[in-house]
Amino acid sequence: MGISRRAAIAAVSLLSAVSLAACGGSASNSSTGAASGAASASASSGEGKATGKVTVLAAASLQGAFEEIEKTVEKDNPGLDVTFDFQGSQDLVASLAGGDSADVLATANNSTMKTAAEQKLVGNQTEFATNVLTLIVPKGNPKKITGLDSSLDGANLVICAPEVPCGEATKKLAEAQGITLKPVSEEQKVTDVRGKVESGEADAGIVYTTDAAAAKDKVDKIDIPDGGVVNHYPIAQTANPENAAGAKVFIDAVTGKTGQEILAKHGFGAPGSATAGASTGTGSSAGTSSVPSQAATAGESTSPEADKPTAETTAP
Repeated sequence: MGISRRAAIAAVSLLSAVSLAACGGSASNSSTGAASGAASASASSGEGKATGKVTVLAAASLQGAFEEIEKTVEKDNPGLDVTFDFQGSQDLVASLAGGDSADVLATANNSTMKTAAEQKLVGNQTEFATNVLTLIVPKGNPKKITGLDSSLDGANLVICAPEVPCGEATKKLAEAQGITLKPVSEEQKVTDVRGKVESGEADAGIVYTTDAAAAKDKVDKIDIPDGGVVNHYPIAQTANPENAAGAKVFIDAVTGKTGQEILAKHGFGAPGSATAGASTGTGSSAGTSSVPSQAATAGESTSPEADKPTAETTAP
């Protein structure tokens, strides 16, 4: 009897302990589930809205347009902070290859983006704009320059360096026109060319039409034949973005209707167009246009031999 009673008491104690443990476990699981549910509710409350910081490496010629697009993106995504680094495209790729962190890369030609892709620095690319070159002079045109002709003799001409997309395009333009350019300096950014003309340090400069538009009344624009040279601008998410959601939101904004309207307002042509500024770029294909073959890009295309003038352009 004594043994049976002790056994019964032990059994009751054991059952009580199990019940308490079960209750404790149930309470713990309930608490965890509530926390998880709260987190899910918090995440779902911001569904479709990107947050955090997104870093965009962009060609210098895109500054005005991209900063305007930034305002629309941050307005639609209050928790998102878009930051930029505007440089020559080749410098952007070099910084990315050197380990600098970024979420988006936008270059001023396909060949530079191709370099980034070959180094596995970016994912799929989408063309979002085009651009062509023009000639600018200080306001009032004190040297009475008329174009890429003998009026440049003795003038201080500034262009982009050949390794920069605008410089590569300038070289091809000169070849297409059959002229020789003799600049006094070659800049790493098209905005630096524009700046030297605006300040009067240079008598003339070859820049994108978008830069001429951005300079407004600080310069005079002299139209020149484009020689069939058109720069195609691609954009891509980097291979290792810190904010993939933010990168997607920004790229979608650039390639979408509002972004294309902003780019057109700044003088850019639609993706795939033959002439910059020829279209508003608001068509539905803007967000899905793929990068064309390299043969179609600025820096690789030239006009027929018959179109080449014979004048030689010189500048000390």
